[in-house]
Order: sequence, then structure tokens, then C-alpha cells
Amino acid sequence: MHEKTIVLIKDFDPRPYGRGPEGEESSGQKFRDEVLAPALREYEHVHVDLSGYNRYGRSFLDEAFGGLIRESGFSGEDIHEKLSYSHDLLQSLIAVIDQRIEAAIEDSYDAPKFPIP
Repeated sequence: MHEKTIVLIKDFDPRPYGRGPEGEESSGQKFRDEVLAPALREYEHVHVDLSGYNRYGRSFLDEAFGGLIRESGFSGEDIHEKLSYSHDLLQSLIAVIDQRIEAAIEDSYDAPKFPIP
């Protein structure tokens, strides 16, 4: 299949919140692990529509989007090629997601590439 659109408040939770811990029903980790990462593995392109909710926390966004690189094994190139996202009212939200992804990419370049004795 080629493309998938995820409407976050319909396909995941109407009030997404928080980073985790595991098992928290509306966390960024759960969204990433159960919805977003599997879609990115299955489809050539995934669009996340964040419209309809205006109180996304930075921790949710960091875990959901930055965590794709830190925790789910995607590269920055994968994310830039396969993922898009939008919100009908809050362009500032898009800037926060961009920042969290870029920070995760930078962190992945800084990580040691081999074990340090």
C-alpha cells in the first residue's frame, strides 16, 4: 500500500497526553509503538493529522515523533521521506514536532557508534 492518513484524535485517542509510562493509554510512546511506527513500516508515506485537539504537550510530541529515531530504529532520512504531519490551526505545533525530530537526529549522530571500554 502506498499512503495512510492517521487522524490522531480518531485513530488513537481524543486527548493524547504524556510521554509514558508504558501502559498509559494516551501516551506518546503508545501512539508511536502501536500506531505510527507500524504504519511507517507498512506504508510508503504516512500523514498524521493532529487537528481537533489543541493541547498537545511537548513530552507527547517528543516521544511520538522524536522517539521514532531514538527508540524505533528509523533514520532521519526515513522520517523526512515517509512522514508528514499537519494541524489545521496551530502551525506552532508543527514547528515543535520539527524541532523534536531534528533534536533526535542530532542525538543519533552524537551517540557512540561502538562500545566504549
